[in-house]
Amino acid sequence: MSRKFFAKPDSSQSDRVPPGQYLAKGFPVLTYGETPQINTEDWQLRVWGLAGSKTAEGGERLTFTWSDFMNLPQQNFTADFHCVTRWSKLDVQWTGIKVTDFLETITLNPKTTHVLQHCYGGYTTNLPLEDFARPENFFAHTLNGESLPAEHGGPMRLVVPHLYAWKSAKWINGIEFLDHDRPGFWERNGYHQRGEPWAQERYAGR
Repeated sequence: MSRKFFAKPDSSQSDRVPPGQYLAKGFPVLTYGETPQINTEDWQLRVWGLAGSKTAEGGERLTFTWSDFMNLPQQNFTADFHCVTRWSKLDVQWTGIKVTDFLETITLNPKTTHVLQHCYGGYTTNLPLEDFARPENFFAHTLNGESLPAEHGGPMRLVVPHLYAWKSAKWINGIEFLDHDRPGFWERNGYHQRGEPWAQERYAGR
């Protein structure tokens, strides 16, 4: 990798930078396809599958607006970010909503084992429920004190710090709760089903 944009981590960072990763001096933008442009007035997040509201039986489709999300508890997060293309960025500053706080607003069928993230633009990626529902995961709408730019997934994206960044879906607009695993876009095209950086789970078959 070019030394102009990336640096080899030093020994003091070995506990934070997974094997095979380099430190990015900026915040690279990698996107497959066109970048969706969505304003907050139009943004929605749909929930369906094995999930329902607190007052309805599981299976009812729900729609959350931007205002709904802004009325949830807002928190600041500092998290390291690891891309499957072998770069990492440490101590990224975000603001958003904990996934666990979001889950308090819905009821899950006990048979739920996985989620499939759906995004504006058609991107999808899968997660086991146990990876999705971790307390350090969050929906982000602010990056470094500024509204999340479209190229980084704005107005809203998921951030899953413990997995490679393709699992942190940009432009998220839907979560489907499932009783089975269903591969998303990159998983159908040769990427690992889980994507754990410390195990270098980059591609299928590892």
